[in-house]
Amino acid sequence: MNVQTVETAPIDGQKPGTSGLRKKTAVFMQPGYLENYTQAIFDGIGGIDGKTLVVGGDGRYFNDVAIGIILRMAAANGAAKCIVGQGGILSTPAASHLIRKRGADGGLILSASHNPGGPNADFGLKYNGPNGGPATEGVTEKIFARTTEIGAYRILDGGDVDLDALGNSALGAMQVEIVDPVADYAELMGTLFDFEAIAGLFKGGFRMAFDAMHAVTGPYAHEILEQRLGAPAGTVMNGVPSPDFGGGHPDPNPVWAKTLMDVMYADDAPDFGAASDGDGDRNMIVGAHCYVSPSDSLALLADRAELAPGYAGGLAGVARSMPTSAAADRVAEAKGMAHFETPTGWKFFGNLLDAGKVTLCGEESAGTGSNHVREKDGLWAVLLWLNILAMTGKSVSELMVEHWATYGRNYYSRHDYEAVDSAAANKLVADLRARLGALPGQSAGGLTVSGADEFSYDDPVDGSTSSGQGIRIYFDGGGRVVFRLSGTGTDGATLRVYLEQLETNPAELDKDPQEALSGIIAAADELAEITARTGRSAPDVIT
Repeated sequence: MNVQTVETAPIDGQKPGTSGLRKKTAVFMQPGYLENYTQAIFDGIGGIDGKTLVVGGDGRYFNDVAIGIILRMAAANGAAKCIVGQGGILSTPAASHLIRKRGADGGLILSASHNPGGPNADFGLKYNGPNGGPATEGVTEKIFARTTEIGAYRILDGGDVDLDALGNSALGAMQVEIVDPVADYAELMGTLFDFEAIAGLFKGGFRMAFDAMHAVTGPYAHEILEQRLGAPAGTVMNGVPSPDFGGGHPDPNPVWAKTLMDVMYADDAPDFGAASDGDGDRNMIVGAHCYVSPSDSLALLADRAELAPGYAGGLAGVARSMPTSAAADRVAEAKGMAHFETPTGWKFFGNLLDAGKVTLCGEESAGTGSNHVREKDGLWAVLLWLNILAMTGKSVSELMVEHWATYGRNYYSRHDYEAVDSAAANKLVADLRARLGALPGQSAGGLTVSGADEFSYDDPVDGSTSSGQGIRIYFDGGGRVVFRLSGTGTDGATLRVYLEQLETNPAELDKDPQEALSGIIAAADELAEITARTGRSAPDVIT
């Protein structure tokens, strides 16, 4: 095997989003596309000569072929070792843990997260740093800059690795170690949670449904829930990873996880339900006839985390992404904990976690995590919920009713307008931005605007500033709407509208969120002219 230096030229559009580069699978499969971006990663982080990298993905279409290319390129670029999940499989949180546990110099994670998979769907690649977390803004900028000037990439002219064979092998001068993708992660979970107490739930007849959505979490859930905790066989649904996620959309929300929602709202519903996404870093929590929004889930976990052994000493603080509801802030304030509001993107939590300023983090897009890794972690959130249920002996709905009675309820919803014409979406936001100074005092939807701005974040750890992070409009009475264009889609633009209304009247805590938010919804449409500008009479997805 020889090292080839292949001449190439920059390819437009290789700018990473909030979590790596995501494009259509067919784009990544174009000659040189993956190679260019991989070389840009290696160059952007200062080279990989003598370094150890973790490599794995969510098993979507092209995952195994792409890993083969990445390994040949890593060897050609002088890497000392690559640690790879068996079959090319590693959930994103498991990859983060493996980077940290093995002291690796970083890792390459192949996933488009909650986006569909398949030859006509989506693919993605991101670099995580030595702390196990997504690349920082500075590193991301260096990687992107390299994509605009690259002139060659290096790759071995041959050599294959059997991704299914556990153990060590050589690829050129580089060592390749194929590891069990589940074992280390399962061991970590056992140190954080009271497995004996959770197992006692199942022994007592507690019923659960976990929908792995034909995605990467299936093997982890089978091992932890059914094997180590004793949940009955069949507790894990759709537990075998599929290259196209069973033809579905592996996004754990009530729309795409409808199979689970039907189970949990049936007359004989289990006690607890949960789902995770394509790469295992997101979660959905639902009790019998009780859906828990991600914002409320973060707040409940912040309030009750001390019931789990891993958090018995208390929390240093809690952080949430700006579009996430302020429910967790109310818990933090009541408990005297620090709380932070960051831009969207898990990388912004990394500095806070590394500095010990927070213990729990969460975002409204179904991501929740803690300082055990540097990624959001779907199955971790499920296990923390189970630990809380085991220790309190209460149902999901009872816990939420108690929570709202104590802290008030931040009614919350996200309306997504998908595949909107990019020019129209960008003009909507630009025009709204231009009017921010004139909005306070105006009326819309029967509400009065009390304030408006564009979110900018000053990192309290490294002093960096991130501007242009979303339009925020506040209303008298505790209401808020946020407008933001998503960086996770691959087709057109996705306009996300985040709606929130605080309610503290005990008699008004059990409304349907869409009803409670009707005034905010009307005001958002009126102020941004959503219907007129997008041509959409309703959002594509409501969560």
